[in-house]
Amino acid sequence: MPYTTIRLRDTADGLRPGLTAPGFEAPELEASELQTGFARIRSDFDLPDDFPAPVQEEAERAAAAPAAPVDAPREDRTGLPLVTIDPPGSMDLDQALCIERRGTGYRVWYAIADVAAFVRPGGAIDAEARVRAETVYMADGRVPLHPPVLSEGAASLLPGQVRPAALWRLDLGSDGEIEAVDLRRALVRSRERLDYETVQAAVDTGRAEGTIALLAEVGPLRLERERARGGLSLPTPEQQVVPDGNGGYRVEFRTNHPCEAWNAQISLLTGMAAARMMLDAGIGVLRVLPQAGPQDVGKVRRVAAALGVPWPGGASYAEVVHGLDPRIPGHAAFLHESTVLLRGAAYVAFDGTADNRVPAQTLHAAVGAPYAHVTAPLRRLVDRFGTEVCLAVAAGRPVPEEVARALPGLPEQMAAGGRRAGAVERACVDLVEAAVLRFRIGEVFEAVVIDVTDGKPGGQVQVTEPAVIARCDGDRLPLGERVPVRLTRADPATREVRFTAA
Repeated sequence: MPYTTIRLRDTADGLRPGLTAPGFEAPELEASELQTGFARIRSDFDLPDDFPAPVQEEAERAAAAPAAPVDAPREDRTGLPLVTIDPPGSMDLDQALCIERRGTGYRVWYAIADVAAFVRPGGAIDAEARVRAETVYMADGRVPLHPPVLSEGAASLLPGQVRPAALWRLDLGSDGEIEAVDLRRALVRSRERLDYETVQAAVDTGRAEGTIALLAEVGPLRLERERARGGLSLPTPEQQVVPDGNGGYRVEFRTNHPCEAWNAQISLLTGMAAARMMLDAGIGVLRVLPQAGPQDVGKVRRVAAALGVPWPGGASYAEVVHGLDPRIPGHAAFLHESTVLLRGAAYVAFDGTADNRVPAQTLHAAVGAPYAHVTAPLRRLVDRFGTEVCLAVAAGRPVPEEVARALPGLPEQMAAGGRRAGAVERACVDLVEAAVLRFRIGEVFEAVVIDVTDGKPGGQVQVTEPAVIARCDGDRLPLGERVPVRLTRADPATREVRFTAA
């Protein structure tokens, strides 16, 4: 995968970074420049450096003595051979998975970290989490939702450790459709922490067994069900800043392994089951995305025609996207342009027992069904409350009053947190892009035009080597075509990169 690396190297003057990328050498950067850049991002977005003392103290007490359930004792499910599947080095492990055969179908056990066992409603941790809303990831570290003593310790589903969890049991038919759902509090113990590379290698070489072998069956079945109900997962490579393992960072376009899509389908499956529970009970918080309007669909159809992307009569957008290859320039441009159809995602809270009835909009258009966030409570505020609603519904008891009171404020809290996290991620990428390119002003690169605005000059281009997406000046840039572009600006201080048509 194309990338550019910024690496700190030992020199006679101490640690200094050098730039490496396919096909060129560059002068060294002062290490302090990147450190200053990341510090400025933290300041610009008002990211906290640490947790206040009362929050940290409460977290340490909770880690030592998690709360017992008030309704029923936890079931001992430590015998389930659960595994976690996450990026290498992850410590905030929200989910652990076990899949078994069940006749001609499957039984999926999905353990979710029981954050409510450690976070007291109205306490210091709870108040701080409502401000943060979600974990913010940066190239040089993270700004966690909860103190690491919980999120990377006592609440995390680390291997070999007995942990409190919300344990979903999802029974699927031979076609992958849900036939029965159960949820209850339990004690679990993950057997192994796996990463995507390891899982994919096991599947590809025929060495997969147990849960991993069955994930390779259930995942594709769930993807088929997704397509059948009109859902979609965009095959767009992700641009990200990652450590290179040697003290540096690189920007890369990363395409997911198939097992990542399979693993994501288990989370989606659980979120759909949770949404159904909430809607049946008339209380909860959904993640919604409205269907795109005819005007936007018409525009995207015109873009497809202009780029030569086939859109057969009667085919849905999801069916068109399923067959695209982002390595083809026209397809990459179409995928970028067509994201207009996926804008407008939001949270909506409702309580039919009060005056907030079940909302008119319950569909998540990209999922193709009602959907709720419940599988990442260590990293996302709303999941803790969604899980508590579902646990109450599954047990046939009223939703706790403190949970019901919190629901109306969650959409605004999550919207603010999501905006901040997205902006920080983009700023980190912009900073490293500018640092990577700062010594190459005037050079010509091959790029793909991925975005233009009707009636306005310029657009957005994607350079593969190094992995950069930036603004490009010029008249009549040809959408979806390869063009030579000249670098005119790369300023780490402003985090700006700019090209012009060559």
